[in-house]
Amino acid sequence: MDVRIDPSWKNVLQPEFDKPYFKELTDFVRAEYKTKRIFPPAGLIFNAFDQCPFDRVKVVILGQDPYHGEGQAHGLCFSVNDGVRFPPSLVNIFKEIEDELGKPAPATGNLLRWSRQGVLLLNATLTVQAHTPGSHQGHGWERFTDSVIRTLATQREHLVFLLWGAYAQSKAAFIDPTRHLVLQSAHPSPFSAHRGFFGNGHFARANQYLREHGLAEIDW
Repeated sequence: MDVRIDPSWKNVLQPEFDKPYFKELTDFVRAEYKTKRIFPPAGLIFNAFDQCPFDRVKVVILGQDPYHGEGQAHGLCFSVNDGVRFPPSLVNIFKEIEDELGKPAPATGNLLRWSRQGVLLLNATLTVQAHTPGSHQGHGWERFTDSVIRTLATQREHLVFLLWGAYAQSKAAFIDPTRHLVLQSAHPSPFSAHRGFFGNGHFARANQYLREHGLAEIDW
């Protein structure tokens, strides 16, 4: 199957695109966009990949679903479009960055600036029906994004994986901790941030690891 995605990702993921489940997934997604309000806009489904080519990935942050509110999702996990009010988890992410690194919260919740520095902001499910969280889970996206994580873990070296919450932590099984830095904590959601996300030191530790391996830090 021909998928419109950054060429560097197409090269490594083409075997996945050719599998029967992926055609079933794309048939489902196309039908959903034709009949329902689906986020993100169709042209931004693979935005995380287009903004962060395979060979430039340095850090992987894993979310679960795209935001399901109007105007929020644009294909990068935890990120919202310019001018959109910060969701609670993003507020907590910025609070942790300020506590660790002394950087105050920015004016925008658009994390495209991270993507362009090598942070892959990957949701496990890449589409969602408006105002219906979890609506596109179980249709094949998770199988695809699991393959993305495995491909990065096996074909790249010295990546940082930030796994927040039980769902993201389950993906640690795909990652060799002797080849990569795997950092796990509670999710930044208000329901769990006080149980280990705050104070996890992940942003500072990620930059320390990148420095130790001769890579430029992320300007969080």
